[in-house]
Amino acid sequence: MRPVATTRSASGMPTGRLAIWWVISSEIVIFGGLLGAYIMHRLAHDAWSEQAAHTNTWIGAFNTLVLLTSSLTAVLGHKAADEGNGAKAAKMLYCTMAGGATFAVIKAIEWTIEIQAGYTITSNTFWSFYYTAAGLHALHVIAGVVIMGIVAAAAKKNQELHRVELIGLYWHFVDVVWIFLFPLLYIAK
Repeated sequence: MRPVATTRSASGMPTGRLAIWWVISSEIVIFGGLLGAYIMHRLAHDAWSEQAAHTNTWIGAFNTLVLLTSSLTAVLGHKAADEGNGAKAAKMLYCTMAGGATFAVIKAIEWTIEIQAGYTITSNTFWSFYYTAAGLHALHVIAGVVIMGIVAAAAKKNQELHRVELIGLYWHFVDVVWIFLFPLLYIAK
């Protein structure tokens, strides 16, 4: 049985896989610049630790668990797609989508609590970085959930199974970004 991600190739790598790596590379530049600026400002401003103390580490940790679990189901979906089982791949992607939706809902609740406590994007530079970085990440989670729904619908019909791997790569990137954001925003106080 040939791997599912072998439909077309322009460079020895399937076109879809090459495209997703280009997308991920550009996203690394965006998040890398944002996180680099955050770290440089954080090192220069001791007062940030006072503001960072108001983030909820338990909520951040729970969201980390949610995203890591959703990555597992993305891997299981890719395995099923590679075996030609589109229905199972779709089920695993739906589980991954549930994890992404859970993350977004928890993030919305967390932000509501923070904003009601007076910590807004205009409070100070720490909160500006916090909402910008976490918000950009949340938008990527939501985009991943939407695209995953499209991929899952096709996979359920045993169509375009190679796309399961592609959305999985994107989802793992989103998780890796969170692995950097969680300690920087929640733990380094």
